[in-house]
Amino acid sequence: MQFALPIEWFFVLLVVFVLMFVLSGIKMIQEWERVAVLRLGRFKGIRGPGIFWIVPILDKIAMKVSLRIQTYAFKTERSLTKDNVPVVVDAVMYFRIVGVEKAILSVERYTQAVELAAQTTLRETTGKVTLDELLSERDKIAAHLQELIDEKTEQWGVKVSSVEIRDVVIPTQLQDAMSREAQAERERRARVTLAQAELEASESMLKAAKMYEESQVGFVLRTWNIMQEISKNANLIIMVPTNLPEVGVATGTSAALMAGSGGFKMPKNKGRDVEEQQ
Repeated sequence: MQFALPIEWFFVLLVVFVLMFVLSGIKMIQEWERVAVLRLGRFKGIRGPGIFWIVPILDKIAMKVSLRIQTYAFKTERSLTKDNVPVVVDAVMYFRIVGVEKAILSVERYTQAVELAAQTTLRETTGKVTLDELLSERDKIAAHLQELIDEKTEQWGVKVSSVEIRDVVIPTQLQDAMSREAQAERERRARVTLAQAELEASESMLKAAKMYEESQVGFVLRTWNIMQEISKNANLIIMVPTNLPEVGVATGTSAALMAGSGGFKMPKNKGRDVEEQQ
């Protein structure tokens, strides 16, 4: 006994097959993603973002790439500077895809190619600069690295946004030597500053001495001013000299200063000793 399906079932099966065929070609990717579509092995185009449809069996998604900024940390292992100092340079690079078609078709693995280009460029640049330049001009060297790496990756559709040097590791012995050198430099600066201060102070004292030499009144006032400053300390015993300069017309002014100095009196007779004054 033969079993035959009704003709309607064939139409149902055909509709189900068509729906499955259509649904199997619907794809969806995120806003920051792009894909390359190949039809029978040939490049058809770039698709995305959102929902798109490819022909099942005939079309194939070759590769998916992200357009967001990607980071890559890399460093050189014991590379030599221009002055033959072994260093380890630790850097980080920021890059993104600007040409999706180039990144997919021009290079097999663009991420690996970019990483290797960054490592070799960093090693080459380190060998062209001295240790002092590497330590003091990090921003300048990082900008130069960014330009060199970007020239290599431009043909792959990759744009290097920036390169930053995070750390420069040098041998311990060299660190100690640099520390001693920095300490000696600071001591040299301190001595130079002290000598400059002494020179300025001596020049000012010479100018003041010349002014006091020309003005007897000013010299007397300065003398009693110094004695007044010393008398502020009650623990000191002040001996008033008997050979004070003649004050002339400034006797009244000097006497006023002595009255306010807290215990000093002008000697009546210049020839008397200190003991007679007490």
